[in-house]
Amino acid sequence: MKKALIYIPNKNPMQSGTAKSNKWILEFKTKNPTTNPLMGWESSNDTLTELRLEFSSKELAINYAKKKKINFEIIEPKKRKTVKKSYADNFLK
Repeated sequence: MKKALIYIPNKNPMQSGTAKSNKWILEFKTKNPTTNPLMGWESSNDTLTELRLEFSSKELAINYAKKKKINFEIIEPKKRKTVKKSYADNFLK
């Protein structure tokens, strides 16, 4: 079986909210991508790369991968630093 990645996707940089950043994704790695000579698009004849599964927790994703005998790699999310600011801070410096 192919190797899969289990991770939390990054938040949308165009939005300030974090709505879809609590789901864990199981996604397969692409092996041997080829370039279409006519259009220049990247393509592959591997259909597992089109599969993207969402889980509500990391444990559910790991249990699914173990049950289906899928080799996996977990990418832990990085903690975001948030600096609380107020409008008055613009005038205090």
